[in-house]
Amino acid sequence: MKVAAIQMVSTPDLSDNMTSAKRLLQQAAEHGAKLLLLPEYWPTMGLQETDKLSIAEQPGSGPIQTFMSEMASSLKVWLIGGTLPMVSPEEGKVLNTTLVFDPEGHQICRYDKIHLFGFTKGDESYEEARTITPGERVVSFDTDISKVGLSVCYDLRFPEMYRAMGPCSLIVVPAAFTYTTGQAHWEILLRARAIENQCYVLASGQGGKHVNGRRTWGHSMLIDPWGKIVDVLPEGEGIVSGELDLSVIAGIRESLPALKHRKL
Repeated sequence: MKVAAIQMVSTPDLSDNMTSAKRLLQQAAEHGAKLLLLPEYWPTMGLQETDKLSIAEQPGSGPIQTFMSEMASSLKVWLIGGTLPMVSPEEGKVLNTTLVFDPEGHQICRYDKIHLFGFTKGDESYEEARTITPGERVVSFDTDISKVGLSVCYDLRFPEMYRAMGPCSLIVVPAAFTYTTGQAHWEILLRARAIENQCYVLASGQGGKHVNGRRTWGHSMLIDPWGKIVDVLPEGEGIVSGELDLSVIAGIRESLPALKHRKL
């Protein structure tokens, strides 16, 4: 199966972001990708943290979910929809949610981001818990050839979450890593998750200077189970892609059976 990650530089305008996402998804599908991954916050990178509240959707209803369903069915692909804001039971907050659509456009599973980013250094400060309710459940799903584990951005720093998924052929990481933390840790963490879980990792990032002044790290990439970077895009809009080779996974797990050697 050929897979692709979409890298964007999302704006506060939902319509503009949908136009960009549609163009990039179509390009990836035209080049043969059958599983497509959008980045975190692709529908909007607002001027304020609270802007996401205005476009939060109820389950099964809304323009963002309709768009993703129609793209999956029209392109005949598995679409992992980065994240979108979903209505939370907590007033003034949303859930940062990944929805997965099959090639018929049916939503088959949902993951609400568990770990919420907090970071302060000098004038740079982020606290997702102010506007986001954390999820509680680790989620994976099966395609016709592989098991795929779902995670989002800051989850990447918590390896125990990936162990809880069980053996996967592919782990996905839609993200909007800051430039500061991305430059220091993004590639290292992604390659570590691929190596320790002996599977492919597909990471889709926001990558550039946004209207709100925030700069994201980008560097969307596909990494193989040995930790080798198959494809990477440093910055700006675009696509990274490559083939999932299950024989590579099997060979590595046979020659270095670390997953079988676990004691804890």
